[in-house]
Amino acid sequence: MTAATHSTLFPQVPDSADAVLEGLDPEQREVATALHGPVCVLAGAGTGKTRAITHRIAYGVRAGILHPSSVLAVTFTNRAAGEMRGRLRQLGAAGVQARTFHSAALRQLQYFWPKAIGGAMPRLVDRKIQLVADAAAACRIRLDRGELRDVTAEIEWSKVTQTVPADYAPAAAKAGRESPRDPAEIAQLYAAYEDVKRERSVIDFEDVLLLTVAVLQDRHDIAEQIRAQYQHFVVDEYQDVSPLQQRLLELWLGERDSLCVVGDASQTIYSFTGATPDHLLDFRTRHPGATVVKLVRDYRSTPQVVHLANGLLAQARGRAADHRLELVSQRAAGPEPVYAEYTDEPAEAEGAARRIRELVDSGVPASEIAVLFRTNAQSETYEQALADAAVPYQLRGAERFFDRPEVRKAGIALRGAARFGGNDSLLDDVVDLPSQVRAVLSGEGWTTQPPAGSGAVRERWESLAALVNLAQDFAAARPAATLADLVAELDERANAQHAPTVQGVTLASLHSAKGLEWDVVFLVGVAEGMMPITYAKTDEQIEEERRLLYVGVTRAREHLHVSWALSRSPGGRPNRRPSRFLDGLRPGSTATAGRTAAGGAGGIERGIPGSRGSAPKRAQRVPARCRVCGRTLTDPGEMKLMRCDGCPSDMNEGLYERLREWRADQARSSGQPAFCVFTDRTLMAIAESAPEDERELARIPGVGMRKLTRYGADVLAICAGQSPAESTDQA
Repeated sequence: MTAATHSTLFPQVPDSADAVLEGLDPEQREVATALHGPVCVLAGAGTGKTRAITHRIAYGVRAGILHPSSVLAVTFTNRAAGEMRGRLRQLGAAGVQARTFHSAALRQLQYFWPKAIGGAMPRLVDRKIQLVADAAAACRIRLDRGELRDVTAEIEWSKVTQTVPADYAPAAAKAGRESPRDPAEIAQLYAAYEDVKRERSVIDFEDVLLLTVAVLQDRHDIAEQIRAQYQHFVVDEYQDVSPLQQRLLELWLGERDSLCVVGDASQTIYSFTGATPDHLLDFRTRHPGATVVKLVRDYRSTPQVVHLANGLLAQARGRAADHRLELVSQRAAGPEPVYAEYTDEPAEAEGAARRIRELVDSGVPASEIAVLFRTNAQSETYEQALADAAVPYQLRGAERFFDRPEVRKAGIALRGAARFGGNDSLLDDVVDLPSQVRAVLSGEGWTTQPPAGSGAVRERWESLAALVNLAQDFAAARPAATLADLVAELDERANAQHAPTVQGVTLASLHSAKGLEWDVVFLVGVAEGMMPITYAKTDEQIEEERRLLYVGVTRAREHLHVSWALSRSPGGRPNRRPSRFLDGLRPGSTATAGRTAAGGAGGIERGIPGSRGSAPKRAQRVPARCRVCGRTLTDPGEMKLMRCDGCPSDMNEGLYERLREWRADQARSSGQPAFCVFTDRTLMAIAESAPEDERELARIPGVGMRKLTRYGADVLAICAGQSPAESTDQA
């Protein structure tokens, strides 16, 4: 082993606190040295947030400000916690606790159980499925495997949002959740599940948090003992905190404010599990004196990839979008993202596999390439295409297509139907192969229309639908094929994909790709109906889909391929179109009026009056830039002024005071607060721009059509040096 190799594998521990700060950029250094009071780090994708917070902890320890055993760093996965512990050891800060919320709470619960509750602590169960099945049996409700998973997910959501069974139905309705069964049945199953646990003296992972919260709330002596142990807290991925985790964090803190949180609202993609970015976005409200640092220097991706990522968020709406971070790439220029349109899904998969084969042959390691898709059901086409191209692959976050329980069970049913042939009454009078397959799979849960909502039932349907589609394609290619021929084809495909695939191309859903990165990323299936997904209906759900695509884009270091297919199968109607999220970003497209959420993905044309689901729409937002220095503005207040707070103002002070006096008169006469007329920021923007006509006034943020109609004449008169009365008289 060479000295260089040894130093890479075993980096030298910094010899002083100042040495810990070496190599940090100015913002990361600001994070590392902000050791007192509440600290909020808004960290964009690829900006080195883990580096910043681990160096912060290490600097505090090495400088003697923080004692290692008094620090608790919490994150959301064991992998992330392990990485944090490893980095801290390398920086000379061994002894700092870096854990997930659950593991930290479990340690405390195990230690204090004898003192707080007494007796033996209940056994912790790894999986809820069997308990939910037993609860369903007690309620005489029949659930299949997919429904069991979906009901389990609803129970987990209820517990992390601190919703009791009796409150499930109204809470689910308020959150806009599509329950997999009648909400009253879910509540009944939830209550029965809790009864089963009590009878068997077991607890689940959510109970670990709930019980720890209960102990800390009821036993102030135990709470003070924990607070004496842990005096400084760091929370990573703070945008993913659930209400229950936030409550636990508050109890750990007590009245203190020695807290550092790190997150990015634009990477909130797990709201269906109860995660919410509100705690991150409200941090400065809860802690008015907090130090806030933004990390926007992107060390992961090239300027070309970063430009696309920024463009996606520039068109976003909603609260998270108002706090978006504009990334600035620190890497050398790379290739432009490649956009590819294919006639059908198999052609799209073959095109991706062909390009991947070329990359691997040119020396790109297969492990540095990823294919990312929206749903796990999309994997089969890419598994097959890569196998045909002799490219090794590994599936992350999901079972291989032919290993999925519903696919294996469907294969058994098809094999049985093929064996019995014409003696199967199910296939009486069914002649063509696709109809035979649909008839057989209808007994396994396939229907002509997909089930509402997302979840395991939808995923199972997607898997069965993939088999139906495969049968249609197989019959089109071989018109004389029988059901036995199709079964043989399925067996061949399954056998071909069981080969070892270590160090291969990664196939992953966008959700499971969070936190990972590759040199080359293929984003596939980026079409309406898949991105955003069909069942994303509300504005909030649509925006989460946009953030999901943003996460996918920011996984790429250098090469990014974005593709979509015009039809599902060869010869199909080319009625699909690229995702609305790409409008104005891909070559040849323009930013158009956003389609309403209710319109879904069902063939709505862009900006064509009278098209299905059309309604008056607001134009997509373009990035606002400071009119003084040209920097992109993200703060709502700065966007109203169209300049940075730190840039010089050319405001007419006299005009501003006349506008304030007029606003006070309007507020008194209408009996409403002054800010309901215009906010201070809007008045400042008017005083700075001094608009001369309605068109110029309407361009100022905060002056909508209603206020323009009501107050426009008065404001323009004041800007022209007249009184509102003079303006009215002249009119």
